[in-house]
Amino acid sequence: MADTTGNTTDSGTSRSPDSSPRKSSWRYIGPGIVVAATGVGAGDLVATLIAGSNFGYTLLWAAVVGCLVKISLAEAAGRWHLSTGRTLFDGWAGLGRWTTWFFAVYVVIWGFVYGAAAMSATALPLQALFPDVMDLEWWGMACGLAGLVFVWFNKYAVFEKVMTVLVGVMFVVTVYLAVRVTPNLGDAFAGLVPVVPDEPDAVLNTLGLIGGVGGTITLAAYGYWVNAKGWTSTGWMKVMRLDNRVAYLTTGVFVVAMLVVGAELLHAANISLSGGGKGLVQLGDILAEEYGTATAKFFLIGFFATTFTSLIGVWHGVSLMFADFVGRLRSKTEAKGEEIASGRRERSWPFRAYLLWLTFPPIVLLFQGEPFRLVIIYGVLGAAFMPFLALTLIWLLNSSRTPAEWRSGMLSNTMLAVAGLLFLVLGVREIWDQPWSDFF
Repeated sequence: MADTTGNTTDSGTSRSPDSSPRKSSWRYIGPGIVVAATGVGAGDLVATLIAGSNFGYTLLWAAVVGCLVKISLAEAAGRWHLSTGRTLFDGWAGLGRWTTWFFAVYVVIWGFVYGAAAMSATALPLQALFPDVMDLEWWGMACGLAGLVFVWFNKYAVFEKVMTVLVGVMFVVTVYLAVRVTPNLGDAFAGLVPVVPDEPDAVLNTLGLIGGVGGTITLAAYGYWVNAKGWTSTGWMKVMRLDNRVAYLTTGVFVVAMLVVGAELLHAANISLSGGGKGLVQLGDILAEEYGTATAKFFLIGFFATTFTSLIGVWHGVSLMFADFVGRLRSKTEAKGEEIASGRRERSWPFRAYLLWLTFPPIVLLFQGEPFRLVIIYGVLGAAFMPFLALTLIWLLNSSRTPAEWRSGMLSNTMLAVAGLLFLVLGVREIWDQPWSDFF
């Protein structure tokens, strides 16, 4: 059965292209820039810096593999949206009610804790740049409110343009730093050979670096940004795949550059960093000592671009997913990509309600500290989400829910299975490492 635009409405058949281009072109890319900017946060950069400071270039290959794994996940999410005309949550809902319950609990608790973490991380470079203006908590609140106002009053097109500018800042800063520390190219190329350091927990640390490069729930949001761009049919498939490759090429540049900085600046001097955004503030101090105040301030500007893109990316992307989730539950009909492309979801009350949820309740955590039990639950749910994403994509893209010509082939299935296994191992480790004895 076809609608008036010529797109088939049966999810089991291929949808014909509408205004899609005849061939892929760089001028169409956009959602990939958004997912790259959102996915690479302070935690990813610090983890890569620490890997470089501990192991030199030895784990460079792991950072590259991490990008390849995430390419497969984001491509699969985008392929589902374009080949079926349905949203990812609509696909999840078709797998059983358990997916609805999992997502509902996850998105509420994750949003509450992540909101505070994102605001705090974004505040760190601002406080370092302007130490006498106000305290960290107030900077964090200001960043959260700025993100709220920006996403509330702007639609996807403006959002994408701002993200592109901030990615440009991130790119220039990270590449400049990598060049500034004068990388050893011979050692760097040697680091592309898969080798695991002969140290305790080296295997798990290597898997953690692979799994930590570039995004968690933002990978699921990629399909929504593809639709928000106006790509809703299979005619955009080649463009989406080019866009996705650009996303993780960009991500690869960020993480390789920071690993170079860790290897050259920190490894040789045997300097260790703390985790989280504070590690980047420490790096700013080290850069000031080695290369001067101007380089340190330039780095802090890049640090702010990195954290603020993650903040507004989640404020927009996950709110869009939540709006689709609520819309699907209320209508009890298929959730289609055209709904996202029309911009109606961005104007809906669930979208704005989740924006408020990400912004105002987490402010309490900025001033009072994170509730211990809530953080444990957050860690467990976060550990479970990536295996959930990888395994459900395998399920959806190898069944009759997906048109036959767009189902996963051997390469895609292999990469998704590797991703699922990788994140399952990391998830079990995360759950195992939680201090359960203190929980009860």
